[in-house]
Amino acid sequence: MDLSRRDRVAAGLALLGLTLGLGALALGHPDPGVQIGRQDDLVVVQWVQPGSQAQRDGVLPGMVVTEVNAVQLLELPTYVYPEVVDPEVVDRENPDVMPTPAEPEVRPSRPTPVGISDDALVSLLSGGIRSFSTIQPWDLERGAPDAWNVQGYYYDDGELLGTAFPYAVGVLLLFGGVWWLRTGRAGTAVQPLALPLSVAVAMPFLLRPVEAAWWPVALGASTLLLVVAMLPLATALIELVEGETERRLVGLAAAACAAIAILAALATLESEGLRTSAVRWALVSAIPLLPGIAAAGPVALRSAEGTPGGTGRLLQSTEYAVAGATPMFALATGQDAYLFPLSLWLLVVAAAGRFTIRPLARLATRATLQRDLVVAATEAERARVAADIHDDALQELSLLVRRLDAAGDAEGADIARTVSDRLRAICGDLRLPILDDLGVGPALDWLVLRIERLAGGEVRLERTDGTRPPPDVELAFFRVAQEALANAVKHGRPPIVVSYRATPAGASLSVDDAGPGIAPDAGTTAELDGRLGMLNMQQRAEQIGAILDIRRWPGGGTHVALEWRPR
Repeated sequence: MDLSRRDRVAAGLALLGLTLGLGALALGHPDPGVQIGRQDDLVVVQWVQPGSQAQRDGVLPGMVVTEVNAVQLLELPTYVYPEVVDPEVVDRENPDVMPTPAEPEVRPSRPTPVGISDDALVSLLSGGIRSFSTIQPWDLERGAPDAWNVQGYYYDDGELLGTAFPYAVGVLLLFGGVWWLRTGRAGTAVQPLALPLSVAVAMPFLLRPVEAAWWPVALGASTLLLVVAMLPLATALIELVEGETERRLVGLAAAACAAIAILAALATLESEGLRTSAVRWALVSAIPLLPGIAAAGPVALRSAEGTPGGTGRLLQSTEYAVAGATPMFALATGQDAYLFPLSLWLLVVAAAGRFTIRPLARLATRATLQRDLVVAATEAERARVAADIHDDALQELSLLVRRLDAAGDAEGADIARTVSDRLRAICGDLRLPILDDLGVGPALDWLVLRIERLAGGEVRLERTDGTRPPPDVELAFFRVAQEALANAVKHGRPPIVVSYRATPAGASLSVDDAGPGIAPDAGTTAELDGRLGMLNMQQRAEQIGAILDIRRWPGGGTHVALEWRPR
């Protein structure tokens, strides 16, 4: 399967997340983030990792270590009581009366380091620190056998082993998600997002073992990887945002969230730690969420109900919004077996898809099929009428012109030629041969010259057509330009500027006039008001998957824009 660059990056991130998580499960142990070493005769805490679990537990440098990994390093004085009572001191006349116990001894007399060599200490610490006990130096000096202020800390593998289930869930979400999305079961709009979306959702679960192990270096790397894992999905959604300005703004916002998330992660290393940072959750979630909402865009429900393509647009917007929001719930999900709230979110999405999205999808499919049939039938009828006029009426008129010329009737011949020219122009409107032979650029040249004679003012064409789009795209562009120019002549006024640009990356068309401008709600009420021209342009755009934008300039004038990109 040929993967795009974005998919290859997402696949590489997924492989890295799988490797880190599996490595933490297989080789890792909880690292409290302390360094223990000898100071004179005592073993003390020499250094505490900022933001580590030990720092959160209150461990401070300089504390005296009394025990590590169940091995005693410092023996503290304790009371020792005699175990056996001497029978000579028992009162034989009153055997039920116990003698006064002997005074307990204090052993040892002062805190005494256990004799452990430097090599033995290094060997003891080489396997990691799973438990240790500490006492403050001043508590050691003024302590008593019945009141030593000793604090114990335990870091077993229970938390790390408990992340095996979230890791398995992450593997399932990754591979199952790719398969589910690729097959189109979640909707056709998110099919191209299969790998980036699955990686963004699965990565928080794949990195749970690394976060539970609390290796400072690996933990920082996992936080960075979590941010980077959201970027392929975010960039894919940004490309789906309509409008160059909107895409740029959303891209800047997502990039800012990514940068701040990394800085916030570094900052939380010095304070409360990474796993509990609500700031990190909000910022990392916003990286794909903002592009998802922007790609969904505003969808008018009235438009969705009233136009054939409105339902499809509503369905597509819903899929984009869900794709952008799902990583947010994955990031917020705890490690419990119920996987709340991601499980709840997926259940809600599944229920909505079953009872809402699927019926809308069937409606959109039927509407799309009907639209395509109408457009195809319209073009077929245009071609039939043009052929009939060319093969029948024009041939008869040509013979009539020759007969009138032969009979010397110059006036009648001129009238017949005028009618013949008009019929040829009508044939050109119905099906222009230059469109098939030379492309939409030359066809627009012909159309602009013809419209200029009717507009009574300047009609200018600016075009850059270095490549030719597919024939159906060229036909749609020409019909939209034809309708837009007809409306500009009828409702607007010169100057009229037509701009056409075609590159391998896509094609764009714009038609601007200097008239009063279209009404703001003209697009949504076109069908109700009987403006079939606007509906025709909308159908042409939807048929080729292009974006049609019709609006009024603030200073007056109507702007019609059509933008198409190859899929």
